[in-house]
Amino acid sequence: MAHVHQINISNGGVPKTPVPRARVTVDGVVGDDHNDTVHHGGPERALCLFSLEVIERFQDEGHPIEAGYAGENLTITGLDWAELVPGSKLAIGDEVVADITSYTSPCATNAAWFKGGDFTRMLQSRHPGESRVYARVIRTGAIAEGDAVRLIA
Repeated sequence: MAHVHQINISNGGVPKTPVPRARVTVDGVVGDDHNDTVHHGGPERALCLFSLEVIERFQDEGHPIEAGYAGENLTITGLDWAELVPGSKLAIGDEVVADITSYTSPCATNAAWFKGGDFTRMLQSRHPGESRVYARVIRTGAIAEGDAVRLIA
């Protein structure tokens, strides 16, 4: 069963650090901030989501990345990440519902987590199914590590 592996926040920038629980609003995870509000945040990019399994694949390739390092708010495990496409909806825990709006564009702030600084390793157009995704929050609420995550048909 898919679940929230880790919830991540920061005062801006990466890496984001884990918290055991959080409140999610239409603006994202309470306590999280962005250094660059032109490219991050806002209602259509309220949440950044990433797959633990993809992170582990990157680690197997020798990249020094960990959960939260790529700036994701939620590190999720147990989903077929390639099935998460814009328009997909997720139920997170008992309250939160999110709608995937787009794939993220990786930037140079993530270079340190990739061998040779090649942060494009998580670029959807080059490596389909291995990108972070942005989501808008349709229903707000509380979430915690271990909460179930379900793809809604």
